[in-house]
Amino acid sequence: MRRLLPIPQLVLVISSLFLLTVITAGQDIKLELKKPYAASGYETLSGTITFSGERPKPRSIDSSPDPICREINPNLSTEYAEGDKGRLANVLVYVESESLQTYNFERPSAPVVLEHRGCSYLPRVLGIQVGQPLVILNSDTTMHNTHPQPQKNPEWNQTQPPGTPPLVHTFKRPEKLIPFKCNQHPWEKAFLAVFDHPFFALSDQRGTFRIQGLPPGQYKVVAWHERFGEKTIDITFLPGEARDLTFDFAAAER
Repeated sequence: MRRLLPIPQLVLVISSLFLLTVITAGQDIKLELKKPYAASGYETLSGTITFSGERPKPRSIDSSPDPICREINPNLSTEYAEGDKGRLANVLVYVESESLQTYNFERPSAPVVLEHRGCSYLPRVLGIQVGQPLVILNSDTTMHNTHPQPQKNPEWNQTQPPGTPPLVHTFKRPEKLIPFKCNQHPWEKAFLAVFDHPFFALSDQRGTFRIQGLPPGQYKVVAWHERFGEKTIDITFLPGEARDLTFDFAAAER
């Protein structure tokens, strides 16, 4: 004979299934309520990162523990303050706003590339979107190791001998900023920011950056540098606007 559940347990099971159905339906409704993002191409947030004062002088790195590093990059040194005179490169610029949570953003299929080259990480700072592939290359003739240390995403640690295929990873949660190290070469460092939107950029040697297609709204614009910290500007961004911002960093602030 088939055994039936006691009435109290049956009520509990039915209630749990009903609650699960409501939660799932709520998640579906929440996803449906998000607007598909479509950039008009006219809204542009651009600007310049300036730098005043005496730059920290690069310090020579002793790569003698790995003779191959010493051979392929005999002038290996720290890279704390790159950029043309009066400008600052490798500054990550991004926006923050709760209004961005109302949009569905397409997940990029093109990978972001992080490279071991000359016994350094290139680029030193980079941004990526949730779910976007991160490809790690070893372009040197020595063994490297890639070891990110996130707080909100799973940590991993992989060795990459020369001539082996690239490593490919994705990140499931937004997180700023994840330090990367190489356990083979302790001087190798990089920083990765994971975003749930595409509105971020890195300043070039001239200190310039450009973010295209930002929807109208109120934003905090953040400029982050590994050595000189963080600057923020609050803006109200209008439809069709082209806004130019300047972030000023100074050597005395380090």
